Amino acid sequence: MLTALIPQVFYEDMTVGLDLFVDGIGMEVLHRDGTLAVLARDGAKVYVVQDAEFAAKDRPELAIETDDIDAVWADVNARRPDLLHPNLRTVTRQPWGPREFAMLDATTVCVVFRDWS
Repeated sequence: MLTALIPQVFYEDMTVGLDLFVDGIGMEVLHRDGTLAVLARDGAKVYVVQDAEFAAKDRPELAIETDDIDAVWADVNARRPDLLHPNLRTVTRQPWGPREFAMLDATTVCVVFRDWS
């Protein structure tokens, strides 16, 4: 049985990823060594990996689904409003149905929060 899909996000400097995922989103550090940090909050998990070569090749867009987007937005906005994506700073109903907002870090990694309810 599959239980989770966990992305790896590569950074030249891991502190940028920790800034987004820990300081911005409020994830907890489960493990950290020289090149890997395992982060989690609620049911979401991400691996932040320090690797300049792979970071130069890919700046991903990730989606995190929630059933209370207003509470998540309020939490993120209180923590780090500077990380809210300039094109999706507030919770917005999309034409295809979900309500969304997004965050964007200094390296253009984008995290979209999505609520289908």
